[in-house]
Formats: sequence, C-alpha cells, structure tokens
Amino acid sequence: MDTEREARAGDRSGTGVRPPRARRGLTGLLVANFVSILGTRMSLLALPWFVLVTTGSAAKTGLIAFAEMAPYVAVQGLGGPLVDRYGTRRVAIATDVAAAVAFGAIPVLYASGSLSLGAVAGLVAAAGAVRGAGDSARHVLLPGVAERAGTPIERASGLYDGVSRAAGMIGAPLAGVLITVTSASVVIALDAATFVVSAVLVSLLVPPSAQPPSPDNPAAGAATSEVRYLESLREGFAHLRADRVLLGIAFMVLVTNLLDQSFSSVLAPVWSRDVTGSPVALGLMAAAMGLGALLGNSVTTWLGPRMPRRRVYAWGFLIAGCPRYFALAALSSASPVLAVAFIAGVGAGGINPILGAVEYERVPRHLQARVLGALGATAWAGIPVGALLGGALVDVIGLRAALLAAGCAYLVTTLAPFVFPAWRGMDRPAAAPSA
Repeated sequence: MDTEREARAGDRSGTGVRPPRARRGLTGLLVANFVSILGTRMSLLALPWFVLVTTGSAAKTGLIAFAEMAPYVAVQGLGGPLVDRYGTRRVAIATDVAAAVAFGAIPVLYASGSLSLGAVAGLVAAAGAVRGAGDSARHVLLPGVAERAGTPIERASGLYDGVSRAAGMIGAPLAGVLITVTSASVVIALDAATFVVSAVLVSLLVPPSAQPPSPDNPAAGAATSEVRYLESLREGFAHLRADRVLLGIAFMVLVTNLLDQSFSSVLAPVWSRDVTGSPVALGLMAAAMGLGALLGNSVTTWLGPRMPRRRVYAWGFLIAGCPRYFALAALSSASPVLAVAFIAGVGAGGINPILGAVEYERVPRHLQARVLGALGATAWAGIPVGALLGGALVDVIGLRAALLAAGCAYLVTTLAPFVFPAWRGMDRPAAAPSA
C-alpha cells in the first residue's frame, strides 16, 4: 500500500497519469539544458576557430581549450559539497548568469580592440569554473524532476541526453554557417545569451522541491563549514573508490574524454582548415555525428529498460570512438567523413542513457552531488590535457600521425568492457523470484 501511495504522489485524479504541473519541472529542465547545450555547442566550434584564425597556432588553440576545461574539471570534483550546501537549483541559476557575463565579455573586448590571448584565457577559465558547478547542479536535479513526473530514471536520463544530442546536432552546423556569414565573435555572443535563457527557464519551471535536501547549513561557522566540506568531499571520493563499476567507468571515460577533446578542439578544426578551408565542413561533421547520436539515443531511451546495458555501452563506445580518427587520417574529402561521423554518432547515442541509469542507481540520492561530482571530475580530468596534447602532437608529428596515434589509443581503451569481468556489474541484478 505504501508503494502504491508513493506511485500516485502528485496524481490527484487517481488514474496514474501525472498532471501537467507535475511534469513541468522535467520539461523545464530539459528545455533549459537544450538551450544551454545549443549555445555551448556553437561556441565549441566558434572559440577554437576564433583562436586558430587569429593566431594561426594549433598549440595556442589547445591552450585556450585547456584554460576553459581545467577549472571546469576542478570544480566538478571539488564543488559537489558546495552544490549540496547552497542548493542545486540556486547554483544552476547563478552559474548560468555568471557564464553569460564571462562569455559575453569576449566579443565586447574584441570589438573594442582590447582583447588579448591572456584575456581570452582568463574569461574562458572563469566560464569553465562556473559551468562545472552548473552542469553538476542540473545533473543532480534530474532524479527529482523525473520522480515528480513519474518518469523512469532510465527514460529521463535518455531524454536528458537526447535533448543534449539534438542541441548539438543543431548548434554545430548553425555555428559553421554563422561563423561564415558573420564571425566567430558573434557566435560567442549568442552563446552568452543562451545562458541567460537557461537561467530564466530553471528559475520559472523547476521547483525547489526537485533538489535533494541540503545536508549542511550555509550559515554555520567558517571552521565548522570547512570541516563539513572536507568530510563531504572525502565521502564522495570514498564511495567512488569502493564501487568497482563506477571507478572503471570513470577511468575509461577519462581516457576517451581526453582523446575526444583533442579531436574536437584541435584535430578536427585543423583538418577542416587544411582540407576544406572552411568551418562549414567542421559544423557538418559535428551535425552528422549529432544526427546519428540522436537516433541512437532515441532507440536507447525507448528500449533502455529492456536492453543489456554492458553490451550497449561497450559496442557503442567501440563504434563511436576510433573510426572517426582513422577516417580523417585516411580521407581527404568531406562526404565519406560525414558518413563515418553519422555511424559513430549512432554508437555514441546509446552511451549516456546507460551511464546515467547506472550512476543514479548505484549512488544514494543524498550523496549524488558529491559522488557524481567526484566521478565527473575523474572522468573529465583528461579533457584539459587532451586539448594541449592535440595541439602539441599536430605541431610535432603532423596532423595525420596525430590522428592515427589517437585512434589507436581510443581502440585499446574501448576494449576494456569486453575484457574485464568487473564491467558485468553494469547490468541489472536478476530479480528475486516472487512468492
């Protein structure tokens, strides 16, 4: 009876169908995430292109990507207890506003002629830091709004990833066209505007009750708060170390994120510049992968509760990873590269819904901000290094050799779920026989 009453929470009609008000939080969070990712995806192309064409240096392009992602990763790992303390909803709104200010300053300074490479690095570092906290906060809000909407967590996780994929699919080619028609600085300004829209959507549509209860009191004394912060931080990393499945995921994604960042921040822009001479090809490549990922995500979101998790995850990573690098190393025209990108996207689309469901199930609700922050920091730790590594490899050994080396590393890494037995823990435990 208790289970039945919980299942009908928020259902005033007694029919089991949630009223629109109960689903408003999930809808608001999904739309806010779509808008935010749309702008971020546009600046993901615009920022490296801006640095590449203004400096002509792949190494400096990688340096700017490092400046943005290093604070992002640090805050993901160290900011979980603070997100808990000050509230996930409040943090999500405040960090969106701060990111809008940081990114908006870049085109303003560029238009005034006072933008230096150091200023760009400082602004993107500030934006990366607040984005790290904001992304962590939105991630933790998802179970709460899904529960209020009566949506299974696997489906909610798939929808969350699906809107991100859709935003990337639209934002990438749109950025390529807008950079060609206007300029990269204009696209960066549009990214700043999307953060404002995201903050408004979360403040209006996501209820405070969607966030987990705050374990700490922000008004506590400084010494007490510092002790609680360190205890919370240790608790998050300790939980991660004790879970072999989550730890394996963290280290595998660490390597693949490192390689993906080198691809998106340096290798793909340099290939697009040298082979096609236009950012349009770069945008189309990202759009093709985004379209495939949306297809893969749709299938996984719909069938996810009935699909074998480990197999979907393992094959998805194998298809999504190394083929892209080998294709760019071997091909000199855009059309076959777009086909490979689409197929890679199909594989990538099934990964995040599986990851989200596994993470939410294996971490207690009250620990999710700190544990998922620790997992995210570990998984994202390679991203700043990837940007630097990509730029250095291109400068030292050339584009083709860099692509081949990264592709081989990706292939070896994505074989892990096929080889090591610990990965079987991703699958659902067998249901106990009924009486």
